[in-house]
Amino acid sequence: MNTPPSPPVAERTDGSSVRIGALVPLTRPGWVEAGQHLLAGLELAVGEVNDGGGIVGRPLELVVRDTAADPQRAAAAVDELARLGVAALAGEYHSVVARAAAARADTLGLPFLCSSAVLDALTEQPTEWVARLAPAQSHGWRIYADFLLSAGHSRIAVAAEPGVYWASGARILRDYLAPRGGTVIELDMRALAPTAVCDELVGNRATALLLLVGHPEPAVSIVKSVRRDQRLAEIMIGAPAGQPEFAEWATLLGEDSTAIPFLRYLPERLSPLGARVETALRERLAEAPSFVAFEGYDTVAVLADVLRSHGADRARTAASWPRVAVEGTRGQIQFSRTPGISVWQWAWTPVQVVDRDPAQPDRFRILHAG
Repeated sequence: MNTPPSPPVAERTDGSSVRIGALVPLTRPGWVEAGQHLLAGLELAVGEVNDGGGIVGRPLELVVRDTAADPQRAAAAVDELARLGVAALAGEYHSVVARAAAARADTLGLPFLCSSAVLDALTEQPTEWVARLAPAQSHGWRIYADFLLSAGHSRIAVAAEPGVYWASGARILRDYLAPRGGTVIELDMRALAPTAVCDELVGNRATALLLLVGHPEPAVSIVKSVRRDQRLAEIMIGAPAGQPEFAEWATLLGEDSTAIPFLRYLPERLSPLGARVETALRERLAEAPSFVAFEGYDTVAVLADVLRSHGADRARTAASWPRVAVEGTRGQIQFSRTPGISVWQWAWTPVQVVDRDPAQPDRFRILHAG
């Protein structure tokens, strides 16, 4: 464990709040809807903690900072939150942003429980300060690759934008599918307009197209172009990164939003706790909660348990990751050291491949589970 540059935050006995810093994308180019769901889960759990007496009598307070999908902004927010005396950091949806936050938290000696980001290499070197709830990208995307193979797809095109997260996803798919008879054809979206993607799919005889691109654009335009090309009536469009999870997807694409399989981190059936939280989240969001909202709730549930047991001392919080055993909305949460993963990892949250039902676009069909 790195030695923090300043002494850990001292315990307070004056009834002042215990603060958690929350990193959330709430403005563009961040994925705003994901950020809103993440924040709803965080806030719901904080409210319940306080209704139950807080942290040994002290209220739990969420100090929210908008990352706007900007790694530099996130790193600056970590610095600010550390100065404000937060006991720990929570949240973040975008992997590249979470990676910047994790690196800064590691340097400062500030515990960070990452809610949603999946990039395997969340930090360059192993760290004791960072733990993660979301499954690593290599775990989830291999399950997605198994789904592709079971559905009969061996010639798979990926429409990819540049970036660490997209490149990592393409590599995971290629490395997993190649020994099993699959071929991954990469289409560089820096060079192709959405309409030109159609010609590439026909020329490469692809049976599936995966969207490794941003939301809403160019993802929405690519889907519209492919759906309108009669030559591609049989092609499957997929989105392992989860673009179809949120209501905006259905709003923008209408009927074209359906039958696009994506990864979701929920069990087939929620526990009684999960069902209760789902009801509360639905009321708070005025729509069905995504898995990201559950990730937010579980993040605070874990941190509250740790803070009750070990106080607000940062070093003791980080040292407690391997002893966590908390009932979350999606199963029992425990952290371990997982090969190839540089942070403390919940291995693993439930993983599903689902899509929106063409007969009822606001209903999700479970196609595969891992």
